[in-house]
Amino acid sequence: MKRSFKFPCFIVIFLLLTAAGYHRFYTAIFQINFVPQKKMVQITTRIFIDDFNDALKNQYHKTTFLGTDKETQDDINLMKKYLSEKLKLTVNGKFETMNYLSNEREDKVLICYFKINNITKLKSLEIENSILTEVHPEQQNIIQFSNNGTKSSLLLSGETTRGMLK
Repeated sequence: MKRSFKFPCFIVIFLLLTAAGYHRFYTAIFQINFVPQKKMVQITTRIFIDDFNDALKNQYHKTTFLGTDKETQDDINLMKKYLSEKLKLTVNGKFETMNYLSNEREDKVLICYFKINNITKLKSLEIENSILTEVHPEQQNIIQFSNNGTKSSLLLSGETTRGMLK
């Protein structure tokens, strides 16, 4: 009797544990800071490297090696192009171009740094963010915003790719 009970329990536990390995969370984090002393908006992106490379391959039909020893300047140029097409910021009602600064790898995440200069006041910030949503419809892009000590956040996804922060 005990043996017939242990085997089904073992199967159920095995299935639960192996199924957990297949479920992935598709999330990227974007930190946006307004620094009035520098008249600048700073943008930091945190995107999983494998998802990022998949998105670039999907979008441009080219294999890239972001975040690896094989990363090339062409890979970085495609990354910058992709981010400029998928992440758009409108500051005080005016579209602003982000200036790429650099990137670095942290474990399985690629961190990219951008800035927007000559922003003396920030009254409103509209964000359009569709990064990775064409590859993973369940993608969630978390926006964390800091403006002169006031913090707010926004969750964007494949269904809702635009939001406003004030």
